[in-house]
Amino acid sequence: MTGLRRTLSVWQAIGLSVALMAPSMAANINPQQTAGAAGRAVPLAFFLSALGVLLVAYGFVRLCQHYQHAGSVYAFVGATLGPRAGVVSGVGLLGTYTFYAVVTSSATGNLGTAFLTEVGIWPNPPAWAPFVLTAIALAGCWWLAVVPARRGTSVLLAVEGVTVALILLITAIIAVRLIGGTAPGGQRFTFEVFTFTADTGLSGVFLGAVFGFLSFAGFEAAATLGEETRRPRRDISRAILGTAIFGGAYFVVVTAVEMMAFGTDAAGVKKFSESGSLLGDLGTGYVGAWAGDLISLGATISAFGCCLACVVGGSRMLFAIGRDVAGDRGIGKVGRTGTPAYATAAVVLAAAAFVAICTVFFGATTKDTFAWSGTIGTLILLVVYLLTTIGAIWLVFVRRKMSVPAWQIVFPIGAIALLGYTIYVNIIPYPTSGPARWFPVVAGGILLIAVIWVLAAPGLTSRLGARLTDLDTTEPLRNPEADPR
Repeated sequence: MTGLRRTLSVWQAIGLSVALMAPSMAANINPQQTAGAAGRAVPLAFFLSALGVLLVAYGFVRLCQHYQHAGSVYAFVGATLGPRAGVVSGVGLLGTYTFYAVVTSSATGNLGTAFLTEVGIWPNPPAWAPFVLTAIALAGCWWLAVVPARRGTSVLLAVEGVTVALILLITAIIAVRLIGGTAPGGQRFTFEVFTFTADTGLSGVFLGAVFGFLSFAGFEAAATLGEETRRPRRDISRAILGTAIFGGAYFVVVTAVEMMAFGTDAAGVKKFSESGSLLGDLGTGYVGAWAGDLISLGATISAFGCCLACVVGGSRMLFAIGRDVAGDRGIGKVGRTGTPAYATAAVVLAAAAFVAICTVFFGATTKDTFAWSGTIGTLILLVVYLLTTIGAIWLVFVRRKMSVPAWQIVFPIGAIALLGYTIYVNIIPYPTSGPARWFPVVAGGILLIAVIWVLAAPGLTSRLGARLTDLDTTEPLRNPEADPR
């Protein structure tokens, strides 16, 4: 078998994007990292991230309306900016998905261990306990990604949906108590959470926005299903835009209520930053222990589902590159189940290797592997988003392959400005101490390896260019929103 099967619906495409975004997990453990840089202005950082994601989504929507390819940005950038840029983007997104598999498997280990401790199943777990659950998560994701298990993935999405609904309910209860003046500790409703203090400044907000982008990351994952969705031009675009809009509203509202509930003073921000599960702690404090336990369990399952989505997205990316490089063999080979089995195994092994290296050589805990891989993966992702946005400008507004109003160029230009500044404040001034000094090195190193690869193999670039040129043989869409394909 040389091709993927076109059997997926729009809801399954949405499911992959939502699963990779993992809203219930992200709302519990990502904002703490943002608070370290942005202070009380966590919701402002998430608002800026949401704005950036929506602007980036415009480019993805237009590109998906013109191209359908399992390689996502590899094909989009390759067909618009050239095969060399395409390979760099593809390798970059593959790196992001792999690092995010580390992020989410580590989160599964951390949240799962905390939940088992809270309910008394595993009291006083040893320091290595989260690593056991991390390994189980990676092994489970490999199996579910290789073996068609629609019922299993449907259960994961159902749990995600129930947990998000519970989070929104508890968020509403907290908001009512904040507004009514009955919140524990005398906390109150305030718009201070959308302002930054002098010690953090706007640069601190953008520095913290990296974990905002990490929370949204995955909204574009449906693009990797371009060869497996029944009506890709319509369904993939709707899945990407719908996920981005939902994520924007969800994260801004939830993080705002979370910060208000903990308090906007220094003590409140400190408690916020040190929380192991924001909504788990708030659910316990504002509703009851049962609510906190349910959210913690749901967030653990959400982390596992997100890890599965990372493995699925990364394996499709690696499969697409391998297929164009070596044809229907090795990484580019489809297994008996109709999935890229070899590519899936490679992604899982790479994630496991990163965890092992960090643990053995740097003494990392699973909390460290979560934070380190999250920052590295997001820095790479921001560069990939930049290239994709530039490719969309070239396709739509320079080559005029699609009939859209000229004024809409403000969307991709705005995306470039936001993404560029976010990258800038995370590199300048360059961190000179602690693990942070390695993050730009590793992220840049992966992109540099891709650049060296394409420059050192001109014959490979020519073959990829010929394959990517074939993608651009479709007629321009005069009304892409109405296209049923």
